[in-house]
Amino acid sequence: MTHPHLFSQRRQTASSINRRGLLQFLAMSATAWGLTAPVGLSTTWAQGRDKTAKPLELLRIGYQKSAVNLVILKQQGVLEKRFPNTKVSWVEFPAGPQLLEALSVGALEFGLTGDSPPVFAQAAGKDLYYVGAEPAKPESSALLVLQDSAIKTLVDLKGKKIALQKGSSAHYLLVRAVEKAGLLWSDIQPIYLTPADARAAFERKSVDAWVIWDPFYAATELSVPTRVIATGQGLSGNNSFYLSSIALANHHPEVVEVLFQELSRADRFAQEHRPETIKLIADFSGLDAGVVSLFLKRRPRSPVGLLNAEAVVAQQNVADAFTRLSLIPKPVKVSDIVWRFAR
Repeated sequence: MTHPHLFSQRRQTASSINRRGLLQFLAMSATAWGLTAPVGLSTTWAQGRDKTAKPLELLRIGYQKSAVNLVILKQQGVLEKRFPNTKVSWVEFPAGPQLLEALSVGALEFGLTGDSPPVFAQAAGKDLYYVGAEPAKPESSALLVLQDSAIKTLVDLKGKKIALQKGSSAHYLLVRAVEKAGLLWSDIQPIYLTPADARAAFERKSVDAWVIWDPFYAATELSVPTRVIATGQGLSGNNSFYLSSIALANHHPEVVEVLFQELSRADRFAQEHRPETIKLIADFSGLDAGVVSLFLKRRPRSPVGLLNAEAVVAQQNVADAFTRLSLIPKPVKVSDIVWRFAR
């Protein structure tokens, strides 16, 4: 598997990890766009860590209700056991843009978002790394209208008000939906709202459509008469990425490895113990068990792996789409902030 040489000279402080350790780690990385098996601990990896780094005292993890693997780890207390000398802190966010803002200002070390938030963060000059990825989940996001809406096809979006979280994965899905309809971005009226505010606007018909992801999508689908105009299928992979602070990735790569290992283990638990997973997530989130069951049904196996060349290209396509529409202030090169832990 080819792993691109991907970030700038000023950030290459982790280059002490030797090539043999890199190859061993890549051989054990989790499947995501063609990556291999789940991560396992590597002695060589641990030996290659930054010897000058202080022990990690605090690990703050940002998550959303859709972050199944992270929620399982939180509820099971796994990381607290794996890192007994580190204070593990969990912070919930309504969407990816807010999570990455916290990460970029030093309020988090690690978190999971969809495809668009890292692009907006990079364009704004935020310091962070892509360190890992999960497989695509195209069915987990959708463009919704109310059952009695006159909107039947994507072409009918012309002139309509469409609610979405700015800079979220829903943003890219709407960009692709507009393109597929043969419309211009200026042909629609994007209304930027958080998921909670967007649902309220959607139900009172202040907007004509809503682009949203699970579990908000599932919760609305089961409680409000809606129709799905499009999902990510054929439009967006709805890819998920793990992001890290520069300090965590460069000075504590062994922590990132353990995170990958445990996240992949959590995914196996979600697949093999579905009733327990539904109860665990429902108890944590307050969501109805039926909602949790529906959004888990749409979620494929999601072990965690490093980004490979295909993942980087897919993410660059997202960035280029936002650049073409001038939705970000400057073009970005995704590979500049993909973590490379060996030269």
